[in-house]
Amino acid sequence: MSTMTLHDITLTYDDEGGSAGKDGGGGDGEVLVLVHGHPFDRSMWRPQVETFAGPGRRVIAPDLRGYGGSTVLPGKTTLTTFAWDIAALLDRLGVGRVVLGGLSMGGQIVLEFHRLFPERVRALVLADTFAAAETEQGRAARNAMADRLLREGMGPYADEVLTKMVAPHNVEALPAVAAHVRDMMRGAPPEGAAAALRGRAERPDYVGMLARVAVPALVVVGSEDEFTPVADARVMSDGIPDATLAVVEGAGHMPNLERRAEFDAVLGAFLRSLPPITSRVIDQVGHFENHQGGQAASPRRNP
Repeated sequence: MSTMTLHDITLTYDDEGGSAGKDGGGGDGEVLVLVHGHPFDRSMWRPQVETFAGPGRRVIAPDLRGYGGSTVLPGKTTLTTFAWDIAALLDRLGVGRVVLGGLSMGGQIVLEFHRLFPERVRALVLADTFAAAETEQGRAARNAMADRLLREGMGPYADEVLTKMVAPHNVEALPAVAAHVRDMMRGAPPEGAAAALRGRAERPDYVGMLARVAVPALVVVGSEDEFTPVADARVMSDGIPDATLAVVEGAGHMPNLERRAEFDAVLGAFLRSLPPITSRVIDQVGHFENHQGGQAASPRRNP
């Protein structure tokens, strides 16, 4: 585990393979960044870090602000803020273009990152997520849930949604996976989870942006996902010009954990299909010097 202080927050993250941990450069190989969902942490991607990090590929998996070991700030955290945090982290690590993947809320952060920084995205991985804006009913429900988490803590929510996060038959058949998912949810800071829910309730509609995505995209979904069903995945795969849809049979909302081998096979094939890397683009400070609004972290010049 590594930590990085970025303006008003400290992020914890895993950074393995390639030239991870070396000062001043992202290396000459692939860089894969994996963004966790709500209410999880970077450990949800541990199997994929182990599978894909190696001499030719660097894998970075951060704890988003408000989750895991990263700084918790109460209030509201928008998808834009999360995206700027990731950009700040990559700038400080000297990383330019990346394959950017995320699951659920993490997938929506990936879409927001692409909206803000399309030149920094080499390819997208959108797992068990959806592109539509929140409905009025959904906004009310997310804000009500935020209030509930602050009032009750994470335990009751975690117990209530476990069999939606993990397919019910997998809760029985894969007790270690179910325990991991439950523990991540129970361990999430209520203030951070509530802030993310309030911000996610205000997310924009990304459906109209899909046709403008000019990089390859892998859209993955569990066949039994109740939160983001296959129909939502098809909207994205149909809308993105160069998209591949993969349905992971027998998985719910967490196919990377419930069906690790199948998920890794799909992701591995996608990564191998990408064109060779011909150049690196690193711009460490330009994005942040022009950023207005002050919501997200900016890199500290003298850490």
